[in-house]
Order: sequence, then structure tokens, then C-alpha cells
Amino acid sequence: MASAKELSDFLKGVEAKSFKRTVFSTRDEDAALDIVQDSMMKLAEKYGDRDAAELPLIYTRILQNTTLDWFRRQKTQNIWVSLFSSMRGGNKDNLDDSDYSDPLEFLDSSEENLGFEDGATILERQQVIKIIENEISKLPSRQREAFLMRYWDDLGISETAKLMACSEGSVKTHCSRACSFLAKALKKQGFKL
Repeated sequence: MASAKELSDFLKGVEAKSFKRTVFSTRDEDAALDIVQDSMMKLAEKYGDRDAAELPLIYTRILQNTTLDWFRRQKTQNIWVSLFSSMRGGNKDNLDDSDYSDPLEFLDSSEENLGFEDGATILERQQVIKIIENEISKLPSRQREAFLMRYWDDLGISETAKLMACSEGSVKTHCSRACSFLAKALKKQGFKL
């Protein structure tokens, strides 16, 4: 059984990653914040009495389901917006592609690295981060989901397979295809791997 401190420490530890991961999926910071907060509340209310070792998998599943629920609501909402805006003769609102916080900001130079890297290295890293960020958003949803769970959340293949409700082989395939896609995108931009 997780203590209140263990639950609190767990939630603090996953907060930033969860937010960034959800921004990748939704492309909406406000929605991502709401989804993460709802997921954390559900975990605390319904599963706070579980063993601390179980929390990561339970939380990841809750976050996935809450994100899927958001997409379902958006789909329904967009249908109604389209219907009503066509009655008025206007166009439905386009998704706002404005810049949002850098989802991979954790890769930026940390304080201990400042002064040890030259400007070219820092600039190249920032370019790679921006390209990866853009390319991850282009991945098919299952590939993106598998890639983020494996390499962002550091989940094992079996854990990822359970959360995605698929075989371990499927997880490996999704991750392999995602990595291949990202590698090609970086090479196309002139980066050597």
C-alpha cells in the first residue's frame, strides 16, 4: 500500500513527462493540463491504496484512457461545431498550430553542462530537438504511443504491450518503425546518425 508521501512523490515525478507527452497527443496545452490533472485525481481517488510499485502502470493506463476520452469529446464537439458553422455560412475553427512549450526541453543544456559545450553543439542539439518534436507529432498514433512509452516513460516492452493491449512483437514493430521514421527525418535534414 502506497503511503501519502509515496503517492505524492510519484505524482510529482511524472507530472512534467505526462504533460509533455499529452501535449504531443493533443497539441493543446490547456487540454493537456486538464487531462493530466484529471488523471492524477483519478489515481489518487481510486487507486491511492495500491502498492507503490503498481502506480506507474495504473497511472499510464488512466492517462491513456483520459486522453482517449478527450479525443472522443473533441470528435463529437467538432461535428456539432461543423454543423452549426455551416448553418451560419462560416468555416469551422482550424486547429491552432502556434508554438507551445518545447516538449523535449529536458534535453536542453542543463546548468552543469553550460560552459562545457560550444555554441555549435548547443545549436545542433536545439535543431535536433525541434525536428524530433515535429516528427513525433507526425507519427501514426500507435507508433507514437509505443515510442513515447518505451523511450519517454522508460517502460519495458512487456509493460508497454500490456498498456497498449497488444503483443510484445507489435510494440517492437511500432518502436522500430517510429525510430526508422525519425532517423530518416533527421538524415533528410542533414544530421549524421
